[in-house]
Amino acid sequence: MTNPASLASPTYQDVINAAQRLSGRIHQTPVTTCQALNQRSGFDVFFKCENLQKTGSFKIRGATNALDQLNEQQLAKGVITHSSGNHAAALACAAKMRGTTAWIVMPSNSSAIKKAAVETYGGKIIECEPNLEARERVAAAVQADTGATSIPPYDHPHIIAGQGTCADELLKQVIDLDAVICPIGGGGLISGTCLAVRAVAPHVRIIGAEPAGADDAFRSKQANQWIPQTDPQTIADGLRTSLGTLTWPFVRDQVDEIVCVDDHEIEQAGKFFMQRSKLIIEPSSAVGVAVLLKYRQLIESTGNEFRRVAVILCGGNVEI
Repeated sequence: MTNPASLASPTYQDVINAAQRLSGRIHQTPVTTCQALNQRSGFDVFFKCENLQKTGSFKIRGATNALDQLNEQQLAKGVITHSSGNHAAALACAAKMRGTTAWIVMPSNSSAIKKAAVETYGGKIIECEPNLEARERVAAAVQADTGATSIPPYDHPHIIAGQGTCADELLKQVIDLDAVICPIGGGGLISGTCLAVRAVAPHVRIIGAEPAGADDAFRSKQANQWIPQTDPQTIADGLRTSLGTLTWPFVRDQVDEIVCVDDHEIEQAGKFFMQRSKLIIEPSSAVGVAVLLKYRQLIESTGNEFRRVAVILCGGNVEI
């Protein structure tokens, strides 16, 4: 794909177009509730279950939308990306549906279950050192060798628009929401969430959920300037990436606030959620649940009055 910096930022119309492309090809994931989580959090909570999506995460939305906009010549040469897991599996699956090849550069410490998923969908894995510089360098080398089209994990308008279909669905499934809690890694999901929420229900508060050990979005927003991720340390492996050129402005201008939680809070929230909801989520999803459980304490002194909160469960790919 073209360098994202040279492309226009996506719009809500792009989300609508993506939804039309994806219709009937991926799941419209359910929204669930859990009385125990309501009581524990103090909110009426609605969970958007992207852990039940094809490939086990929301990533299939953006990957499919991006591949649908490649021409036959590009598809013949395949696609290339770097990813710790969920985008990798999603791109491999989307490539298989389109009859093309997906080369996936994955950090050597990626989850075994996520590597297995990529291989199941026919993706060709190339391992690299577990840091962003190595991922980008190896991916660029593979692209040069193969002529494959780069499909980045988050920082591209087609990816962001595809991810925006998740919140767009949510707003049709649950009316009168007061807030949406969305995990932040590279920012593709929360950027798409901003597109949908600001167009359809602009009064809804958008709360970013981030691990304390990978808090580049929080620090960037506090400083009002982009501070790239350098050494992420968190069990939420899907959220270790840094914001991008296109996603940072969404976080800066449209996300109302970002709340960070530490790994202990993430682990405890994930366990509690799975025990009481009977749904499997990965640590990246548990970040959103942890923020939900923490948030009541944060607003008790502010006088904010809202009740109906949605949490986007971004994925369910976890080592049992």
